[in-house]
Amino acid sequence: MQDLPQGKFITLEGGEGVGKSTNLRFITQWLDKQGIPYVQTREPGGTPMAEQLRQLLLEKRDEAVDPTAELLMVFAARAQHLNQVIKPALAAGKWVVCDRFTDATYAYQGGGRGLDWALIAQLEQMVQGDLRPHCVLLLDVAPEIGLQRAASTGEADRFESEQIDFFRKVRAAYRRRADNAPDRYRIIDASVPLEAVQESLASALQQIAGDS
Repeated sequence: MQDLPQGKFITLEGGEGVGKSTNLRFITQWLDKQGIPYVQTREPGGTPMAEQLRQLLLEKRDEAVDPTAELLMVFAARAQHLNQVIKPALAAGKWVVCDRFTDATYAYQGGGRGLDWALIAQLEQMVQGDLRPHCVLLLDVAPEIGLQRAASTGEADRFESEQIDFFRKVRAAYRRRADNAPDRYRIIDASVPLEAVQESLASALQQIAGDS
């Protein structure tokens, strides 16, 4: 019996209000039209236990959350998610489309919280080994615009309630990650009209699908 081809691991990244939910729907609709089997998932989360950790991470609380505790919860959820969802899907030849992954950890915990990137890299290697996304689709918009958009979507969670400087650091960290590995990242200008954003996404997806 012939082995199945390894699936593609695609992540969608960006700060608050960049339009991830809308554009995730566009990506999955594109995959449906191409007849490409896929699993859609998210981080933190993706399994029942990881979703419980997500709730702990996002809910507002009176107790101050230590940044290192936050980081360890993120990677605990990721370990479960990888082994229960992502790796099996890729091994079955499916694409995995994930709303955030480790780049978000570098951006939010590394950039926003100021944690050492070397520490994040150690945990990344421990939890993921050599597994990295085939392509990171980074939706990029100025935090001032993104937060204004996000304010209209409902009550803010613990991260969304941070100050503007936090999100400027998040954006800078995302851009630094993309600059360090330009072959693996596609920066999508999310400040332009939605049709133009989705044209850029479709072009990136077509290229990914054509890669061997």
